[in-house]
Amino acid sequence: MNGSAAALAELQALAALSTSDSTDILICPPSTLISRAKSVAGNVALGGQDCHASTSGAHTGDVAADMLKDAGASYVILGHSERREDHNERDEDVRSKAKTAWDAGLVTVICVGESLSEREADNTLDIIGGQLAGSIPDGATGENLVVAYEPIWAIGTGKVPTMSQIGEVHDFMRMRLERRFGEGVGRTVPLLYGGSVKPGNAEEIFAVSNVDGALVGGASLKASDFSAIITALDAA
Repeated sequence: MNGSAAALAELQALAALSTSDSTDILICPPSTLISRAKSVAGNVALGGQDCHASTSGAHTGDVAADMLKDAGASYVILGHSERREDHNERDEDVRSKAKTAWDAGLVTVICVGESLSEREADNTLDIIGGQLAGSIPDGATGENLVVAYEPIWAIGTGKVPTMSQIGEVHDFMRMRLERRFGEGVGRTVPLLYGGSVKPGNAEEIFAVSNVDGALVGGASLKASDFSAIITALDAA
């Protein structure tokens, strides 16, 4: 819930700074800005921050996947920890939304992650495994699915897991995806790390096994910060 029309200047600056052909760049603004963002986004893809599981209907305040597509989005984030916590979204809710999003032609960025208490109880991999199984529908491919690992306790706190902790989870997710969907699909689904990613730690994070990119929060609000993270990924 950040951004007004004035923020489009940062997106325009990001598009000018980020000319990489090797890195996919995605911004997910509030739905109110997607159509206007399209005119200044350049090579930056656009996505929604959530969508409803139904294609249409009397769901005041919600946004349908087809509406996001019509506004200019090609992606949608689903199951973000703030949606799971603030709106009590369950894995099955995320799964239903993902099916609808795929039908609309959107690529889904499905988020998974553990709380601090779950991490301290050594339940991280059990939680991640359950979320992957419950949130991702059958029919996933490397073209319609991105998975983002965002430890809840690291979001906006400045705390970052150790590189070995990030690597353990990402290796585990890769293994689970390969086991369920086959090596061809499992190896091509991009895996992102999210949680206090910033220019100062991006290079180290991108060097971790099976980290293909980042789900960036606060550092994405400034073109200079986000472009520095993109540069780090280009060099990884």
